[in-house]
Amino acid sequence: MAEYQNIFTQVQVRGPVHDGIPLPKGFWDRVGKPGFSYYAGLIGDAQIGPIYLGWFGVASLFFGFLAFEIIGFNMWASVNWNVVEFIRQLPWLALEPPPPAYGLKIPPLNQGGWWLMAGFFLTLSIILWWIRTYRRARALGMGTHVAWAFAAAIWLYLVLGFIRPLLMGSWGEAVPFGIFPHLDWTAAFSIRYGNLFYNPFHALSIVFLYGSTLLFAMHGATVLATGRYNSEREVEQITDRGTAFERGALFWRWTMGFNATAESIHRWAWWFAVLCPLTGGIGILLTGTAVDNWYLWAIKHGFAPSYPAVWAPVADPALTLGAPR
Repeated sequence: MAEYQNIFTQVQVRGPVHDGIPLPKGFWDRVGKPGFSYYAGLIGDAQIGPIYLGWFGVASLFFGFLAFEIIGFNMWASVNWNVVEFIRQLPWLALEPPPPAYGLKIPPLNQGGWWLMAGFFLTLSIILWWIRTYRRARALGMGTHVAWAFAAAIWLYLVLGFIRPLLMGSWGEAVPFGIFPHLDWTAAFSIRYGNLFYNPFHALSIVFLYGSTLLFAMHGATVLATGRYNSEREVEQITDRGTAFERGALFWRWTMGFNATAESIHRWAWWFAVLCPLTGGIGILLTGTAVDNWYLWAIKHGFAPSYPAVWAPVADPALTLGAPR
């Protein structure tokens, strides 16, 4: 029975390449000659291409490329155009936002102007890509669930780099571009505002983060475990008896006393995943604008215990009688 422990795709269906449903007149044609890839077939569908870009896709890639180049060249310049050092230090290199002294003004290029320009192009690229995902779903007669899930991630991105800095009155409040520098920013941000662990929206965000991973793992495991009964045919199996999904439902009912359906599990997973950046963005947005110290806020509202003063106060030696002047 080992063949049913199918972590990778066991059977790859190879038929004639399929270009998809016809597009309405006036749209771009799909580009790229379709073909098959064995390795792509191990983790998904084996057919590669064609792809539809359209005006919004092309514009998104163009502005995203500009942002990528601005960030990359500034990082390269920071190591005096040394290729070896650029590769070696890449995880630590950064394009920093303007200093707080500039507020919301447009600074010189070498004082955060490049960061502002890169952020503008990157934001434009992301929004154009969102429009592309929405329009493609509508053109195919699909629901727009993917676009709105993507919008939840864009919300968190905009809060960190645009909305909160705008409310705080300084571009210097934004996150730098870089791998470790943005992690350092996160740690410093938490310390500065009394530990984000006491931020209830941060706590909710973590709940939805871990919850979504659990739900996706449970669903993925159930489908894989019932793969021998054609569990990938979810829609047809929702109501039929003796199918893979009835077995999956019985498994969860017997182990937990309750089970999702083949349809509802996707709604649970979608909402958990979407609520992760939504609640996280709310928590970040309130930090510094409405709450200056999350630990003190948590004590005040009974969210965290106050620690007793176990040490006696220490007098300043410079103020004691007979101290040297």
